[in-house]
Amino acid sequence: MNRASKDIALCGLLCALAVAVMCLGGLIPAATFCCPVLASLALLLARPRVETRLVWAMYAAIAILSLLLSPDKEAAAIFLALGYYPIVLPALERKKPLVRWCAKLALFYAAVSLAYAVLLFVLRPAGLMAEFDEMGRIMAASLLVLGGVVFVLYDAALRVLERRLQMRQKGKRV
Repeated sequence: MNRASKDIALCGLLCALAVAVMCLGGLIPAATFCCPVLASLALLLARPRVETRLVWAMYAAIAILSLLLSPDKEAAAIFLALGYYPIVLPALERKKPLVRWCAKLALFYAAVSLAYAVLLFVLRPAGLMAEFDEMGRIMAASLLVLGGVVFVLYDAALRVLERRLQMRQKGKRV
């Protein structure tokens, strides 16, 4: 089996796993935010092993299939808005610390704002609309700030996982 076939097979398996994780989000209410994070780990696993264009294709496939198949459209929208983060992380890590964190947080807040704007004003799912009607502005702002804190933890976890994967890869080569 040649290299391209192996890469495509790996990407297909990781895509299937990520879509399955996204579909599980509809079963557990708290999984709305956990499933997109777990699904994005498939991209982190593929990124050092295959070409970048294949990883972007994986992201697109997972996002489209999640939007079509996942019962939790909010989770699918979050993946669509932020699922590519493991792909762009190396480019962000090359920047100076202050610029890096400003860029990361700006990316997060822009993506989340866009995702919820589309959800609330275009798709208008009834359950989400009722949640936002009950929630006050202070509560919404608090959730946005808390989301930033969780994003920083997600970023740190991705970097730790990436280092461990690199160490494991080096251990196999030695």
